Amino acid sequence: MSGRTGKVCPWWWGFSLLLPWRKWVQGQDPVKILGPYIKEGMTVLEPGPGMGYFTLEAARLVGSEGRVVAVDLQPRMLQALRRRAQQAGLLERIEIRQAKSDRELGIEDLQGKVDFILVFFMAHEVPDQDQFFRDLFRAAKPGCRFLIAEPPFHVKRKDFEATLVIAQSRGFKMDGPLPIQSSYSALLFKE
Repeated sequence: MSGRTGKVCPWWWGFSLLLPWRKWVQGQDPVKILGPYIKEGMTVLEPGPGMGYFTLEAARLVGSEGRVVAVDLQPRMLQALRRRAQQAGLLERIEIRQAKSDRELGIEDLQGKVDFILVFFMAHEVPDQDQFFRDLFRAAKPGCRFLIAEPPFHVKRKDFEATLVIAQSRGFKMDGPLPIQSSYSALLFKE
């Protein structure tokens, strides 16, 4: 597979994304990846959180005054995320939402309120990236950082670069590539 697949990761695959090998073998440690960008009191938007591999750490980082808005299309992913957040004592910091459709996140109320956006290994699943990035840009406040990463086992580099062009056409500015192991990744921002 390469580029936009339009296929959503099946809910049951979400369990494998929580395994420790992701942190140790793939080098995708949520603390190291998110720590430089998320501060206490922030509002974080995470479309496609799955079962919350990054969500729980983001909730710890925003502290009791911040919040993480996690939006997913699949109810079973969100159920697992809710259960994990509750067990970790972080549920009050996480606003769990089901996307209206594969083309509409349902985040209109966040316009200009988001400090940080995380799109990790899911942009290739979005059928209308132009609309997706338009919605994210509207939600972002000035100065918002936007970390995007895609899996090289699903997405070719040229397709990732095309995705970045779409994000920039919607208003995001490129900050630069990020050295996140086992991924194509970049940091963008809203002026």
